[in-house]
Amino acid sequence: MATKTINGVAVEVNDEGFLVNAADWSKEFAAAVAKEEGLDELTEAHWKVVDFSRKNAAESGGASPTLRTITDGAGITTKELFALFPKGPAKKVAKIAGLRKPEGCV
Repeated sequence: MATKTINGVAVEVNDEGFLVNAADWSKEFAAAVAKEEGLDELTEAHWKVVDFSRKNAAESGGASPTLRTITDGAGITTKELFALFPKGPAKKVAKIAGLRKPEGCV
């Protein structure tokens, strides 16, 4: 396991950069990971998806939501989701939201 320091706070991440302990998540962590993933800033639309995904994961035993679950639950289209989180939105959303790697993602 690796450690990542965000605003002076060390958090444990796995080899792919996913947060190990969901309780270590913060908005600062999300913003830092977003930058690493090529997103300069998280807009209100990004936060809507991240917040929905965190809530959904909490209600489903910690599992990261699927693309369909995100689009249906957050009220956005698949096209909008790919525009917000290009090149693998489910994986990027999970990483930014401090969730486990989605099942079926390579």
